[in-house]
Amino acid sequence: MTDNKHPQLDELLAELHADNIKMGDIKKRAALIKKDHSLAQSLWASGSYYPRLLAVLIFDKKQLTSADIDRIANDINEHDEAEANQLADWLLANQLMKDKTLTALISTWQQHSAPVLQRLFWYHQARLRWTGKTPPNNSVDLLQYLEKHMENAEPKIQWAMNFCAGQIGINEPEFRQQCIDLGQRLGLYKDEVVPKNCTPSYLPEFIRIEVAKR
Repeated sequence: MTDNKHPQLDELLAELHADNIKMGDIKKRAALIKKDHSLAQSLWASGSYYPRLLAVLIFDKKQLTSADIDRIANDINEHDEAEANQLADWLLANQLMKDKTLTALISTWQQHSAPVLQRLFWYHQARLRWTGKTPPNNSVDLLQYLEKHMENAEPKIQWAMNFCAGQIGINEPEFRQQCIDLGQRLGLYKDEVVPKNCTPSYLPEFIRIEVAKR
């Protein structure tokens, strides 16, 4: 992606580096701009967190290529975990999920070299299930992969894999016990302390609580 100078750039960068900037402010600014791909490129090239959040909202999805997504994923790795997760989640919700070509691309990322894109693969699979639509018919294959690889996965990918297993168990009763057994066998997040009224990530408890809500 090129770093094109844009008339609004300096003003926006100053605004986005203000100490009191909030997520809501970024969304409001994006709503005013709508789509401006060249401005988004320049904001992204700044390397800063809040400008990159705005960039994710105003990219033109029709102009994003597979090579662009790979570069964005590599750039996201420059951020700490919390920032990287927020950037990746906004990228998924505001760009990748809004275009059939980009959505199809997500399905190829299960073993991508970029951890950010692997995480998005599993988070997307989870999302396809919690939205209430008919789940994809790939749950058997996903669970076979999870049985083999989730235990030793990189932490940021492991969380998304675990979350996907939880959503399969919650939304597809025929696989529920398998997901519970997987969680018990691996014991991931079993000792996690979560705030009151928050759902734990430990699969048996996660599935039990969410199923009970339904």
